[in-house]
Amino acid sequence: MKNEKAVVVFSGGQDSTTCLLWALEQFKEVATVTFDYGQRHYDEIECARKIADELGVSFHILDMKLINQLSANALTRHDIEVKAGENGELPSTFVPGRNHLFLSFAAVYAQAIGARHIITGVCETDFSGYPDCRDNFVKSLNVTLNLAMDEQFVIHTPLMWLNKAETWKFADQLNALDFVKEKTLTCYHGIRGDGCGECPSCVLRKQGLNTYLESKQGGASL
Repeated sequence: MKNEKAVVVFSGGQDSTTCLLWALEQFKEVATVTFDYGQRHYDEIECARKIADELGVSFHILDMKLINQLSANALTRHDIEVKAGENGELPSTFVPGRNHLFLSFAAVYAQAIGARHIITGVCETDFSGYPDCRDNFVKSLNVTLNLAMDEQFVIHTPLMWLNKAETWKFADQLNALDFVKEKTLTCYHGIRGDGCGECPSCVLRKQGLNTYLESKQGGASL
């Protein structure tokens, strides 16, 4: 794949940054596409831009704020509390159709710049119940996009079957543990690096990192 071009769906968070670092090792040319969907913290986009610049890859923003006209959720509304799902319900941070739309528009962008490969950091292991993070969804959409656009896209999901501890291990194997830890923004309250330590995203991130570091120090395998 070293002679091919790829597009990374990029938010500047732990997962997409790890995927970007992976893509840089796999493909000859890598571009990023970031979506402005009216998220709580515009700093997320600025964080993504800064990482892309530091890694020397192109950075493109697509305006997807129309999502705000369709649903109410904690990622786009400051008056909705960020909280985990209870009694089988989805978390308040779930944005209906987000990954569906992002991957579809990423494919259009990929076609425009001559890229065949699309990379996303979705994961079914630690996915908070989001239905559009599932492997069967991604595979289904991959087929649909190829039929709709008469292309041969390949959607890559390097983190699909990794939990957060294994994702940290993956970043370490890419020689980028400190880079991901210090420069990414995963926190729902817009705090880079270790974040607030209290929101669901920060808790998951911290637990995963602690588990990985403990296993690494103890010589245990994940």
